[in-house]
Amino acid sequence: MTTTMINKLKSANEAINEAKKKVNTRYRLGYHIMAPANWINDPNGLIQYKGEYHVFYQHHPFDENWGPMHWGHVKSKDLVHWEHLPIALAPTEEYDKDGCFSGSAVDDDGVLTLIYTGNRFIDQEKDILDQCQCIATSTDGIHFRKESTNPVIPKHPEDGSGHFRDPKVWKHNDFWYMILGTRKENIGKVVLYKSMDLRQWEYLGVLAESDGMLGYMWECPDFFELDGKYILLFSPQGIEAQGDFYKNIYQTGYFVGDYNYETNKYEHGSFFELDRGHDFYAVQSFLDDKGRRIAIGWMDMWESNMPTKEDGWAGALTLPRQLTLGENNKILMNPVEELTLLRRSEHHVCSNQLIKKNLLVETKEDLLELKVVIDLGNTTAQTIGLKVRGMNEEETVISYQVNNQKLTMDCTKSGKKEDGERCATLEDNQKIILRVFIDRSSIEVFANNGEVTMTSRIYPKEERLGIELISEKGTAFVNDFTYWKLKDIWN
Repeated sequence: MTTTMINKLKSANEAINEAKKKVNTRYRLGYHIMAPANWINDPNGLIQYKGEYHVFYQHHPFDENWGPMHWGHVKSKDLVHWEHLPIALAPTEEYDKDGCFSGSAVDDDGVLTLIYTGNRFIDQEKDILDQCQCIATSTDGIHFRKESTNPVIPKHPEDGSGHFRDPKVWKHNDFWYMILGTRKENIGKVVLYKSMDLRQWEYLGVLAESDGMLGYMWECPDFFELDGKYILLFSPQGIEAQGDFYKNIYQTGYFVGDYNYETNKYEHGSFFELDRGHDFYAVQSFLDDKGRRIAIGWMDMWESNMPTKEDGWAGALTLPRQLTLGENNKILMNPVEELTLLRRSEHHVCSNQLIKKNLLVETKEDLLELKVVIDLGNTTAQTIGLKVRGMNEEETVISYQVNNQKLTMDCTKSGKKEDGERCATLEDNQKIILRVFIDRSSIEVFANNGEVTMTSRIYPKEERLGIELISEKGTAFVNDFTYWKLKDIWN
């Protein structure tokens, strides 16, 4: 490690240690990945290495706003209890002088190897970039050395432009493969490379690109096999809202298709959004030693209101979620099973009971997991769901309209006065199953075993009153209503 790198990392780590002393804790999350202070965005380098789970993230250790990106770092033995580690990467070289942008991690015969984008601004105001791809290695999983041969891909291909970033690397048979997001003439696309040694890369061409309707830039691509199909996961920028779809400034979604490594032909279906809430972007996934495909996203959104900046921090990551392929080639997203380790106490409210009016469970707890199962065959109500209630006016509402099969999350009265509502169609199959994780400033909803998920940040100012089961214009038959008080992993 060079003296420059040592000094830059020392300065960044010292800045974070000082900044965390000044953080206001009112909205600090209890069981999500956050930096100790200041800004974070994309998850990077998700990997299980030497028996531990590692998550890196885009991080500005000197300010609560976005700036020159570093790689923050946490690790865990169980995907639940996370430990902060020293900052892994800082911009130190000419090729990454304006930031160590997003990327991925692989285990190369025991060497933890980070592959990241070196960011260089030609003209920041005009968004003109000259991005390249670089690697850094570690044998202890904590301290990283940038390769002297960087950048390993110094220039974008003819099919792309200087917007050329977010490498995702994996191994298939004897070769390493890398995909990257890029754009050309306002067409977003993903390009593919191949290597024997992670240092010398051969360009193979365009894996997939926009048909003109899917945005001008594709960020944070991920490509993997899931239940016999090939998934291209990416975050397009520039899709126009269409009714209940594409309501956020940017999205994350996927194609499902078939891929041939010999011909580099990827034939896929339509684009689907992965999560229908307000705050979900830049998702990355990895395969663990149990054979699970686990994904984590950035639990915020560009250009959204972030009240936590006043408190000396901004940004968090979602809970880890297992991806499976359901009917009609739809990705299902569900919390990993280890999250039951968060449970401190179980509270069974009711089972197989007819609810004639709203049922309020008073609890001031702000770290909760809820499970509600409603039998629609014996329900006459037109609207059913849950309210997370404040003491006075505040509430976050998760409601299901039985007639039109629409699931809605309304955060209008919990910190999102403008554009506070998100909706998605959810076919009932005679039951509605809601699993909900509530943290101090977030809510994650998993409906019907991952058929629909909604992730949003919330910013309540009132003390919590409790959880209310709602049944409007009729009765609801509740098979199960249970909640768990969850522990704070950071205290």
